[in-house]
Amino acid sequence: MMPWIMVGLGLVILLLAGDALVKGAVNLSLRVGIPALIVSLTVVAFGTSAPELLISVNAVLAGKPGLALGNVVGSNTANVLLVLGIPALIAVMHTSACDCKRAYFQMLAASVLFIALAFRGAFDWIAGLILLGALGLMLADAFRNAVTHRREAAAAAALLTDDAEEVEGADPDMPWWQIISFLVLGLVGLPLGADILVDNASILAIRYGVSEAAIGLTLVALGTSLPELATTVMAAIRRQADVALGNVIGSNMFNLLAIIGITALVGEVPVNREFLVFDLWVMLAASLLLIPFVILCRDISRLWGIVLTAAYAGYVTVVLV
Repeated sequence: MMPWIMVGLGLVILLLAGDALVKGAVNLSLRVGIPALIVSLTVVAFGTSAPELLISVNAVLAGKPGLALGNVVGSNTANVLLVLGIPALIAVMHTSACDCKRAYFQMLAASVLFIALAFRGAFDWIAGLILLGALGLMLADAFRNAVTHRREAAAAAALLTDDAEEVEGADPDMPWWQIISFLVLGLVGLPLGADILVDNASILAIRYGVSEAAIGLTLVALGTSLPELATTVMAAIRRQADVALGNVIGSNMFNLLAIIGITALVGEVPVNREFLVFDLWVMLAASLLLIPFVILCRDISRLWGIVLTAAYAGYVTVVLV
């Protein structure tokens, strides 16, 4: 019973620490005038992906690389099917008005690159550098878009006011000491929660005869997707579909490029055959399910919410059975 309690404790710490980091990062970035969509694609996405990063690095250092890869692949699948599915059950997400095509194509390119590197048999330092190089290109493009947005804005003050209201956790009047406090709490809490979660998830895997990869694809992936889920639910309730989609798309890119990129520099991450024949393709298929919403400009209705959520439940069942 104790490992389950400790897993729950680790998830709670990760959720609270991730929330603190997102709040601190969002308010810090908005102070310098970065628009809401760019913040969602970069700062919020990186903040909500921080648990995955800490868990993957800890897993490799602990000699459990299957947990690291399963965490990333499972989180990306959960981000699309569950993180967008559950909020759509609460309120229709009006994604038809969003313009995320550029970022979406970047995410698809990152997915294809990731799968291609996986077929090398392992993510080593070479693959890590390639992924981080692609991340650098993505961040440079986001920075260029942010600069263009600022140049086209009528006034910097109006830009800050409008965007501050569009991002969950943003407060244009938040004092600097509070921003720094949120950042410190996030940076301290994330490694603590990750360490607790990895250790006890491994105990459960051994106890129930489930592989570390399967635990990573399900329990750990679901837990580390909680920050994205919390952010997207609030965005859906507030009818801010651009923040919701931006968060998911950006988080998936960071998971593939930054998390495995950094983890591969810490230690080699071997790719099991199960990933090559099933899990990676499910991840890509889930990403392609966004085409109606991003390319064809359809809203994510409650019916779509049911379809996405049911698809995730089916995937988890197949992985664990």
